[in-house]
Amino acid sequence: MLIQEKTIQIGAVAKESGVPIKTIRYYEELGLLKASARTEGGFRLFNSDVLSRLHFIKRAQSLGLSLSEIKDFLSVHDQGDLPCDHIKAKLQDKVAAVNKQIQELMLFKQELESLLSGWEAVTESPEQTICPIIERD
Repeated sequence: MLIQEKTIQIGAVAKESGVPIKTIRYYEELGLLKASARTEGGFRLFNSDVLSRLHFIKRAQSLGLSLSEIKDFLSVHDQGDLPCDHIKAKLQDKVAAVNKQIQELMLFKQELESLLSGWEAVTESPEQTICPIIERD
């Protein structure tokens, strides 16, 4: 005897997940989600695991992972494996990128603070100069 899995219409998925229908369709188009069937009226039906997939997608996005990376992780999962090692490597790359950005921002902040600490009123305006204070190197 075949047990039929419960399906959910796209509107109910959107309501329960908080993800707009348009976004759910887009995720399906990208291959992140798969509709299992359609109603007679043409509405997409999804298996009940769609809510956990959407939760995973949103959480992964909040960690800075791209939809392409997320698709790769879901593909590993769909093949029966846990993508945790792949995710860990990507998150380590993100930490390295954030550290680099922090360094760059600190240097930029120092440059701005240096510029502002030496700020002086300019009374003359040479014709070719817009603001001589920031145009100095």
